[in-house]
Amino acid sequence: MLCDPFFFGQKSPYYAFVEIILLWVVVFLTILKFRKILKIASDLLLPYIIWVSFAMLLNYYIWILNS
Repeated sequence: MLCDPFFFGQKSPYYAFVEIILLWVVVFLTILKFRKILKIASDLLLPYIIWVSFAMLLNYYIWILNS
């Protein structure tokens, strides 16, 4: 199985960008939900959302530079 079927499989940075935006939203909503339950649980997701944000930025520039 490929890491990302849109980016690597279909070679479509646009669809991969849409997918990573959805991932970012889901992670953000999870952080908000976890914060209500246990703050440390939401804090542990902060490096992940930073990483997803960086990956989203890279994906965006690949999409723009290749279109």
